[in-house]
Amino acid sequence: MPRLAPIAFVFALLYGCAGGGYIPSASRALSDLQLNDLVAQASAAHALPAGLVRAVLMAESGGDPSAISIAGAEGLMQLMPGTAAQCGIDPFEPVSNVDCGSAYLKSLLTRYHGDVVLAVAAYNAGPGAVDSYHGVPPYAETRAYVARVISSYRSY
Repeated sequence: MPRLAPIAFVFALLYGCAGGGYIPSASRALSDLQLNDLVAQASAAHALPAGLVRAVLMAESGGDPSAISIAGAEGLMQLMPGTAAQCGIDPFEPVSNVDCGSAYLKSLLTRYHGDVVLAVAAYNAGPGAVDSYHGVPPYAETRAYVARVISSYRSY
């Protein structure tokens, strides 16, 4: 049994880093060119910085359009079924998924008066949690997610 501990630790680490039960940059990830095209279209359509859309997308799915989280979020931008239904889309169709996720991200930026940190926290934990805590919720997953997205956004 002690020999399995390091293997279990690695899987737990990968699971924890992913924030949703998938391995980042999964083998089914789209190419950089495909992702850049999707991000460029959606960011232009919703007047969002392309780097922010790309940072959220990569933090959510690692570029895998078939990603499904433990919580049931689906596709590139990890849309919950209700959000995908509101957009009237198939969450596994990349163009629609990134467009819907970007529209949702834009709505969060509007709600939080352009505060990227709060919008990103709400994308992860939900606006109810951000509102009730009057800021980034004290959830370890959300705080790590916000740090990861903001760091990636700055590098794009």
